[in-house]
Amino acid sequence: MDFQAFTQTAPDVYASLGGVSKAVTASGMDKALTELVKLRVSQINGCAFCLQFHLNIARKLDIDPRKFDLLAGWRDAGIYAEREMAALGWAEALTQLTDPPARDAALARAQATFDDKELVFLAATIASINAWNRIAVGLHFPPPAAEANRSQA
Repeated sequence: MDFQAFTQTAPDVYASLGGVSKAVTASGMDKALTELVKLRVSQINGCAFCLQFHLNIARKLDIDPRKFDLLAGWRDAGIYAEREMAALGWAEALTQLTDPPARDAALARAQATFDDKELVFLAATIASINAWNRIAVGLHFPPPAAEANRSQA
């Protein structure tokens, strides 16, 4: 199945997941930050569709391209701001869910960096991209064309 077939088969699911992204955008969250989070989570989950999709979006934003190139090694790269590192650490912890002490440490760092509203919308971003990853990987969505952008997955 491809993305278009999914959206035609389950339009309400597509709209619901898209609604989470719209709510995050409407909250005023930094788009560059949320795209980096979506890319990192998609790397962890091995979702080629979401990686390409969010790289297409991120390349249109004012993000240093080195941040895409070094994302898998963000802890050692020395180019990410504190907000980015706190968000990436929490995204990893909420995606893997296997190490409660690490998850608590990541949350503490995120709480020291983001206000309560930002934490809620960051958590929603992480949850949403994890859901998209599982759908796209599970249904074997092929990666979109490099220039294609269909919606805010």
